[in-house]
Amino acid sequence: MKVNIFEHADTQSRIEYVSDSGICETTKGVKQHSGYFSVGEGMNMWFWFFEARKNPEKAPLVAWFNGGPGCSSMIGLFQEHGPCQFYNGANTPTNNKYSWNEYANMIYIDQPVGVGFSYGNNNVSSTATAGPYVWKLIQNFYASFPEYKSRDFGIFTESYGGHYGPGFAQHILSQNKAVAAGTVKGEKINLTGLGINNGWINPADNYKALIDYAANNTYKKLISAQQQQSYLNTYQTRCVPALNRCWQSGSNADCSSAMNTCKSSIESPLSRGNFDVYDVRQPRVDPFPPQTYLKYLAQPDIVSKIGAKSKYQECPNGPLRKFSSTGDDSRNYLPVLNQVVNAGVQVLIWAGDTDWICNWMGNLATANTVDFPGKAKFASSPLIPYTVNGKKKGEFKAVDNLSFLNVYEAGHEAAYYQPEASLQAFIQTMQKKAVFGT
Repeated sequence: MKVNIFEHADTQSRIEYVSDSGICETTKGVKQHSGYFSVGEGMNMWFWFFEARKNPEKAPLVAWFNGGPGCSSMIGLFQEHGPCQFYNGANTPTNNKYSWNEYANMIYIDQPVGVGFSYGNNNVSSTATAGPYVWKLIQNFYASFPEYKSRDFGIFTESYGGHYGPGFAQHILSQNKAVAAGTVKGEKINLTGLGINNGWINPADNYKALIDYAANNTYKKLISAQQQQSYLNTYQTRCVPALNRCWQSGSNADCSSAMNTCKSSIESPLSRGNFDVYDVRQPRVDPFPPQTYLKYLAQPDIVSKIGAKSKYQECPNGPLRKFSSTGDDSRNYLPVLNQVVNAGVQVLIWAGDTDWICNWMGNLATANTVDFPGKAKFASSPLIPYTVNGKKKGEFKAVDNLSFLNVYEAGHEAAYYQPEASLQAFIQTMQKKAVFGT
């Protein structure tokens, strides 16, 4: 396998990658690249790029980030919306006709360093400290593949991506201003779209929704009305005051304390029932969707073909511990999301409705409080059916450049369960449109 190695003076970065490995994307003539960008001293960040299957020379560029914090984006690639999927318990992947590279040039990124196939030094301990490395990776990508400069650019993410998405988007927007002013050297990133499914954006909304969903979801009642009231009392007297202290002081100590308080009093006891926190229809002991891809990415010949240099780690503890030390989980990313929406970026907040841990009720509560010119109209608008070719797949509402979509019969990894509806919503957002039924 030919390995391409480049050194870039402008970004002081080393790029090492292989092209057209034949792994995952088997569509004839569709290019792919996988390998590493150095984003700092001894910091090797893994990327896997797939060209769009249609009109790649005009298609937008979209970066995908899984959450965690500290989980690999290979989850999204192999379990959700990448060019291949493991169907019916198969050991080898086959073509996914609903892959997001049907429409966009897709780059899947393992960050921070230490996650997935990324390896080396990791000094990232928060969403705010992660953003600059992501910006640098995109700059390095443009330097290596200049044909993608100035394309429409999107960020799609899930779960802890409720922090990552707004955080990375806002950093890109601020860097664009600095590039325009000449105070930072780099390329403008033409950010046009942001999508967050089952996101952890505003912890106050998310923790309350853990209680509300447990009591009121349409699939599986997890607690009684009496238990619900007890948990809501705990939420108001313990969790909310702790979160407010975190938001007022911004200190690592207050934010870590808030995380420990809310998790121990609400999330942990609620999650002990016999259900999968990512899909309440599934039993606790049977994680879903199946993780067949883990064995695949452990095969030495596959690792060699894609140019990976480290053992794959799906969600290692090291990066998570660093985020915990700063209490990043407790920080509220709604104010940052407000800035992104007000900058004119097309934003989609969406959720699979069988997920408990970052459920649709919490995501809807957050979407309803986004502070933008259409706020009052958005908050008062009802959810209406979301159809795909006339079939009802969920419910949605949209005002201006903000959309909310609740996807029926879909868990945390929404695109796995409802690939057709997810691809439709993805394309609409990257076309700079509010979502709409077809």
